[in-house]
Amino acid sequence: MSRRDKENYYLDIAQAVSERGTCLRRNFGAIIVKNDQILATGYSGAPRGRKNCSDIGSCLRESMNIPRGERYELCRSVHAEANAIISASRSEMIGSTLYLVGVDSNTKELVEDACSCSMCKRLIINAGISRVIIRNKPDHFTAVYVQDWIENDESLNGSRGY
Repeated sequence: MSRRDKENYYLDIAQAVSERGTCLRRNFGAIIVKNDQILATGYSGAPRGRKNCSDIGSCLRESMNIPRGERYELCRSVHAEANAIISASRSEMIGSTLYLVGVDSNTKELVEDACSCSMCKRLIINAGISRVIIRNKPDHFTAVYVQDWIENDESLNGSRGY
């Protein structure tokens, strides 16, 4: 019997979490894991108590044709990474790994070249998370060391973090 490797096992869970997302463009699922224990989960959705895009049937960024990675201040959603970080204490997250999966809401395909946005990168850095594992294909992923985001600060050269 073959057994699913640990990284894809956690990515499978993050992908299941993404199914709770309410974004009309892309839904992300994130889980934070430390010492083989899931500390928190998060998915894309409006702040608690506010209507989700899926409830109101529209997305302002979509209607304005705003490209991926731009004008997040117009988005109703809290990103999956942020929602997961909000749900865990920093002392627990230090040295942890965040698993991230993005799914296109229309095609149900994995989001190509998925990565945390610049705002979520800052949250991940301050949370003390050490690695981010991002699903590229059903069995393939990219491992990012958060220290690289600290050393290669895209905000200094104006490039987008997504």
